[in-house]
Amino acid sequence: MKKNLFPLLLLAILVSCENKLSDPQKIVDKTIEVSGGSKYQKSVIEFDFRGRHYIAQRDGGKFSYERIFEDTTGTVHDYVTNDGFRREINGDEVVVPDSMATKYTSSTNSVNYFALLPYSLNDPAVNKTFLGETEIEGKKYYNIKVTFSSDGGGEDFEDVFLYWINQETFTMDYLAYSFEESDEVSFRFRVGYNPRVVNGIRVQDYINYKPENNTLKVDQAEELYKAGKLIELSRIETENVVVE
Repeated sequence: MKKNLFPLLLLAILVSCENKLSDPQKIVDKTIEVSGGSKYQKSVIEFDFRGRHYIAQRDGGKFSYERIFEDTTGTVHDYVTNDGFRREINGDEVVVPDSMATKYTSSTNSVNYFALLPYSLNDPAVNKTFLGETEIEGKKYYNIKVTFSSDGGGEDFEDVFLYWINQETFTMDYLAYSFEESDEVSFRFRVGYNPRVVNGIRVQDYINYKPENNTLKVDQAEELYKAGKLIELSRIETENVVVE
């Protein structure tokens, strides 16, 4: 009886090993597939975030990220497209200095980047590295590191992102990223919650954590979270999501 069990046990081990992934591109591709896949490629996604309205449009290689809000000048409408940045106020295009255009582009891109995750992980400037496997709150994850090329990586191309992909569901449940602020490098760690599927595309909100001080590095984020040594900073909530 024991002799008969050995081949079955060996087969189970081999199948388990075959199901494991170590290619970051394959892991990201499966993550995008379960979150919406080809639906991202030709879509219009609208949502509200902190009092501003955002519109993300994609049509193959063409894209348009928009941000609409009210201020003392009236209705401000920002556009970030393949052709660059432009701003309209009350329907009229206005001239924006290059330094401010760069700032507005970065802030508009940042909100849309997180809202469109994981689709953004296949942008041309993204470089992916497999860091290994880990376990958080009883679930197993693939850990992926993302850096950006200077060409096409935006103003903050030196930032480093870490993603934790659930090995069973291929959902992106956690992420962390480094950033520079006031000449100091710090990081944020985000925990996904409130996942929902809107017309075939998965979206979720995040609990946003920060470290106790800026001497801590982004690659310590997981161990600090597990040890309860991160401080909740904010909630990242997208509201009134519409997908066409």
